[in-house]
Amino acid sequence: MASLCLLVLLLLCLPFISVAYRPGDIVPMSKMGQYHSSRTVWHDVIGKHCPIFAVNREVLIPIAKPTGYTGADPYKISFQVGKEKFLVPWLFLINRKSSEVPMIDMHLRYSGGDLHGVTAKIVDMPHHYVEIHPNIRKQFWDPQHWPKHVLVRYTWSGGTIRDRCDIWILRSVWV
Repeated sequence: MASLCLLVLLLLCLPFISVAYRPGDIVPMSKMGQYHSSRTVWHDVIGKHCPIFAVNREVLIPIAKPTGYTGADPYKISFQVGKEKFLVPWLFLINRKSSEVPMIDMHLRYSGGDLHGVTAKIVDMPHHYVEIHPNIRKQFWDPQHWPKHVLVRYTWSGGTIRDRCDIWILRSVWV
């Protein structure tokens, strides 16, 4: 009887295990660009440029040249992150009232295996990055050089990773 109860309990926990992220899992992400009131469709970002669950890291994401680009108007980018599709509002990437090379600082919040939210902002790329790679500034501001590459810093904050079945079992023991 006890083994039957344990089997039923395990079967009830399987759907929760399959939808949860684990450290090191690729978190799916899509991006959309806007230039001069013309938007692209959502494009999936390939895995090597996506956030990795609970792993702080930096990646260079390529940005394709927008149709009709002249450099006169700002270029904006937006992201959808995770299976939950958390939306990052429009971020001004090109022609943003700064002569510094932009960098996207994306902060992801999680608890256990769940992604709870995403925020992002454009910041100036740290000067030591530009000093180490002097071509970054030249290539980013050259209107003829495409695709552009933008550095994205993913930082994570959240709780410890726990198995939902363990928590569920503990709750049922106390009841």
